[in-house]
Amino acid sequence: MKSVGLLIISLFLMLFSCRKDSFITSPDARVTITADTLKYDTVFVTAGSVYQSFRIINENNQKLRLSSVKLMGGSSSAYKINADGTPGTLFNNIEIEANDSVHVFVQVNVNPNANNLPFIIRDSIQVSYNGNNKLVQLEAWGQNAHFFRDKIVAANEIWNNDLPYVILGSLLINANQTLTINKGCRVYVHADAPIIVNGSLQVNGLKDTIDRVYFRGDRLDDPYRDFPASWPGIFFQTGSKDNVLNYAVIKNAYQAIGIQDPSPNANPKLTLNECVIDNAYDAGIISLNSSVWARNCLVSNCGKNILLAKGGDYQFIHCTVVTYANSFIEHRDPVLFVSNYITVNNSPVTANLNALFRNCIFWGENGVVDNEVVVSKSGNTPFNVNFDYNLWKVQSTPANITSNQIINNQAPQFDSINTNKNYYDFRLKAQSPAINKGINAGVIIDLDGKPRPVGLPDLGCFEKQ
Repeated sequence: MKSVGLLIISLFLMLFSCRKDSFITSPDARVTITADTLKYDTVFVTAGSVYQSFRIINENNQKLRLSSVKLMGGSSSAYKINADGTPGTLFNNIEIEANDSVHVFVQVNVNPNANNLPFIIRDSIQVSYNGNNKLVQLEAWGQNAHFFRDKIVAANEIWNNDLPYVILGSLLINANQTLTINKGCRVYVHADAPIIVNGSLQVNGLKDTIDRVYFRGDRLDDPYRDFPASWPGIFFQTGSKDNVLNYAVIKNAYQAIGIQDPSPNANPKLTLNECVIDNAYDAGIISLNSSVWARNCLVSNCGKNILLAKGGDYQFIHCTVVTYANSFIEHRDPVLFVSNYITVNNSPVTANLNALFRNCIFWGENGVVDNEVVVSKSGNTPFNVNFDYNLWKVQSTPANITSNQIINNQAPQFDSINTNKNYYDFRLKAQSPAINKGINAGVIIDLDGKPRPVGLPDLGCFEKQ
């Protein structure tokens, strides 16, 4: 009996040993990778070298063979990796003992003063086993800049043009606080990072190109630098007030400006002076029962250039609102839509509407839109929409409006349009029907900061010099 017992124990030990020495091949093998993203949130003031690491854990009672661990950017990557004690970019057939792990160390080297670097340097590591491919994302700061992740403006704050500003996660301006952005600042926003304004946003750009304040996505490499919907946009919330943007350029957003509800005080909730809103995928300006006063603004090549719904208080003076269908934007919606209602549960919800459009151009081409200005009314709430000295492209004149001195369906003859090369100059040619067709609205400069005549100004945001 004793020898039989010893035999059973020996067989058990041998079987157990064989099981531990064999490899698990099931795609359902229990494997844990201790990080899905490595973020190097450090501003380097000189050439920087920073390490981080993660573990690949085999949680099975059998050995696991990793078919490969691969740095996807290869030898040209800014990242270097060391897997299981060996440096390189590709590692094959790494064995992990049962209930054991291997370390992968990741180093990034950047020189933040190298202007050819992107602001965010990205790569990934692919871990492959048993037919599975899992990625660990790598994200490091490249050029020297102010980097903010989930930034909250909890007290009045001023940004000056010493370095670019890069927004990751979101930028939130708390109620009753003001973010002031001074001339020349460049704000680069990541794809998932909305700018949310509960307080006030003040932008103090100036007329020269170098002194304007730019908001755009953080991908500056071709072809991504020109893609619409590169970042969410700027959203002015219910309690926001006294927002003034001077010489701001807002490009490539999903919804460049979203604004809702009336201002808490007597001032317009948003004032736009000499601003450019361009290449927004869904909307340039979308407003629900709020107040916007805009002067010398260009709203161009957006899915919906300006959408003003559920009433509100609006003044657009000397603005050019135009879209040419192109490889990025399908022109399917009018460049201006105005209504005093929205539909909730199949019923209109209305509010008072007061809107003035003076010395403006509303135009679109290459799309499927016949009426570039659409005005819609519901119910009997106060409704006052006035178009005074404008050029527009309209087949059916909107009802329920007041209009005076309208140039209808005459091409404004912009200076240069080339949709294939994505080039647009919306200044006016000498023979444009919009020249000297405005009325004195007390506006003495144009979008370029150049003078307008005291007498008969041109329509739109640019004055022919």
